[in-house]
Amino acid sequence: MEHGTITSDNHAALWHGRFAEGPDAQAVAFETSIHVDERMALDDIRGSRAHARMLGSAGIISAAEADEIVRGLDSIEADLRSGALRIDTSAEDIHSFIEAVLTDRIGEPGRKVHTGRSRNDQIALDERLYLCRYVPDVQNRILTLIAALAEIAEAHTADIMPGYTHMQHAQPVTLAHHLCAWAWMLCRDWERLEDALKRIRISPIGAGALAGSGLPLNRRHEAELLGFSEITMNSLDSVSDRDYCIEVAAALSLVQMHLSRFCEEVVLWSTSEFAFIELSERWSTGSSIMPQKKNPDFAELVRGRTGRVYGDLVALLTMMKGLPLAYDRDMQEDKASLFDACDIVLSCVQVFTKMISTASWNVEKMAAECRDGFLNATDVADYLVRKGMPFRTAHGVSARAVRRAIEKGCRLEDLPLEDFRACSELIGGDIYGVITPEACVNARRTDGGPAAEKVLEQIAALKTYAARAKQIV
Repeated sequence: MEHGTITSDNHAALWHGRFAEGPDAQAVAFETSIHVDERMALDDIRGSRAHARMLGSAGIISAAEADEIVRGLDSIEADLRSGALRIDTSAEDIHSFIEAVLTDRIGEPGRKVHTGRSRNDQIALDERLYLCRYVPDVQNRILTLIAALAEIAEAHTADIMPGYTHMQHAQPVTLAHHLCAWAWMLCRDWERLEDALKRIRISPIGAGALAGSGLPLNRRHEAELLGFSEITMNSLDSVSDRDYCIEVAAALSLVQMHLSRFCEEVVLWSTSEFAFIELSERWSTGSSIMPQKKNPDFAELVRGRTGRVYGDLVALLTMMKGLPLAYDRDMQEDKASLFDACDIVLSCVQVFTKMISTASWNVEKMAAECRDGFLNATDVADYLVRKGMPFRTAHGVSARAVRRAIEKGCRLEDLPLEDFRACSELIGGDIYGVITPEACVNARRTDGGPAAEKVLEQIAALKTYAARAKQIV
């Protein structure tokens, strides 16, 4: 980021010695990023504090100067937190603002804080420090949602509902089983973010503009001061890399995609045709013209904002796709996309958690829907398999039984035994005990299946997962 800066107190730009005149006002406005990167003020201070301590311990500046810089940075942080100091949006970026205020407060030592670094490695560090704060926050919100889904599921292990493929009735499951499916998707999201943190927690500071420094910087010591266990291994790559931004945006896109799928089901289930779920009035809206309406607007908004998160990811990928090494000013645009994705996903996770936690479930309607659509057809085939018939043959027998039921206008469980036996003599009166929706669900005791004891195992595993993950974050 070796480009111009206009500081809050009209100090000369950092690069002014090369130019006889200052930049055009429109040019300054065009290049300014402080309205986007000001959220990293505390991260910038944290990085500068560690840099000053490293410079002091390495003897590049005196210990007294390092202490004075740290005290000055501490005072800036305190004033920003209290509101006594406001960020000057006429500054070009947050780095320039912090450095200018520091110099205003402590004088000459403030001019030494930038020794041995460039804004190229400084911004890479600030972004990483910001993500080290943000990612655990969204992870914790995801864990809260997982725990909420597990709690709801625990109350509905016996409540049967249709399972669907192609949006057609397929086989009966339970509401608990369905909610656990949502929760396991979120577990994968948590793990992807946790994995991304491994590559975020690597310090680029000391890479300089692109070629390191001729000063005796101790990069590993500075990384330790920042809580990083590793440093980047190539100075060109250090300032050119935005993989960590893209990786987080990709992980957030998957979180948002999952939320969108959940919300699609909530929207469908809240229709009069389904009537499986009743959203709280606190998380619904009405109509300006139709008094009777109760709309699932928040679910629709979560679903709608998914496109923005995808767009942020594509914007980052497109920004980086043709950039030569090392730093290019195009990369300033990364923050707007990254922060937008961060903000949307964090808010959507919170909103969805509250919306689903306050909803009520029409379990009678769900169960009633399992009585139609021949969801037990596979169980007729399984019944015959247990009697020794090959599955392909049993599949055909079950299909013929379904056809007879359609012709008679009845359900499979109401089909007369003689019709069953006309399809296969292996079918006896015991068929009726294994093709009720409840029996179909309870028969599926394979690991991960919808039988109550298996769903309770899932719920216990989800609770354990969330509790252990909380200790990691």
